[in-house]
Amino acid sequence: MARILVVDDEPLISAMTEDWLSELGHSVVGPAHNLAAALKLAEMDLDAAIVDLALGKDKSYPLADALIARRIPFALTTGYGPDGIEPKYRAHSTLGKPFEFATFRRVIDELLASGGTREAPGGPP
Repeated sequence: MARILVVDDEPLISAMTEDWLSELGHSVVGPAHNLAAALKLAEMDLDAAIVDLALGKDKSYPLADALIARRIPFALTTGYGPDGIEPKYRAHSTLGKPFEFATFRRVIDELLASGGTREAPGGPP
């Protein structure tokens, strides 16, 4: 059972994500609904994270940097598509909103198996 941080400012998406992680046998850390709470929770013992790119008026890039520094794999969730993600973070797994359970499960499995970074076009990140 993995400990997975959930960060999303939309309560319904957080609840769905928590339910799906529990269904998959994982332990949920959080959820965090804003950047400050997420940064605090990111200091805990984690195996992976699901992080909404937009948290109200904030972007979650400072959280992504903290997770990268700790080598914690994460997936960014976004409705903006790949072009809405800063290039530095595009090599990390993403979940386009809205996402379905099968896609979610695949991304969780990839995060836990490979460390969360996939090969970017043109070579390794």
